[in-house]
Amino acid sequence: MGKRPVSGKFVHVLGTLTPSLIATRNLTLIRSISCIRGTIGGAPGEGLTPLDIVRYTAAFGTFIKRRSGIAAPRMVLGRDARMSGPMVRDLVVGTLNGLGFEVVDLDLATTPTVEMAVPGEKAQGGIILTASHNPAEWNALKLLNEAGEFITAEDGEEVLRLAGADEYDFAAVNAWAAPDRSRVGHANTSMPSLPWTWWTWRPSPRRSSAWRWMP
Repeated sequence: MGKRPVSGKFVHVLGTLTPSLIATRNLTLIRSISCIRGTIGGAPGEGLTPLDIVRYTAAFGTFIKRRSGIAAPRMVLGRDARMSGPMVRDLVVGTLNGLGFEVVDLDLATTPTVEMAVPGEKAQGGIILTASHNPAEWNALKLLNEAGEFITAEDGEEVLRLAGADEYDFAAVNAWAAPDRSRVGHANTSMPSLPWTWWTWRPSPRRSSAWRWMP
């Protein structure tokens, strides 16, 4: 695959970073320091297509592998309830597995839940699949470091550079993580709706992951 232009230029406005915007035929793709968001569909590079999802997931995964120095690192993943969520999740999990990651898939989870689960699972990074307040046709990859915090501007620029250069470190099959490298978290949906700060992360005995209510 040849190099393709990927926006990595940011304009400082009132002390904040404003990403460049690509909008075509009502399709939008925004690439910023800690988030790749856009409308689902269209041509690659114009909307958030499956190719774009794989490209930026692979770039972020490669960045995490290189920084951590771990051949089979761990990534926490969570999503919101958008219609596109399962499709985006499957692309992200498959791409991370191809890079050699063990994926802790929380499935439906809030942003704070994923942020807390990253250090709770001793993971090297996290990805939240949510476009927040945007309409249903949007989705996004929000990128977290090993502390469960959004990656820095410097780290984000490197992720964009890797994506623009198609520079990825995919793993050979015999270098993949253990067979249970993708394990799904479980949430007890029968529990009452309570502030996220009242939930405590606990690993379960079977190496799946669980959020449990602590009275």
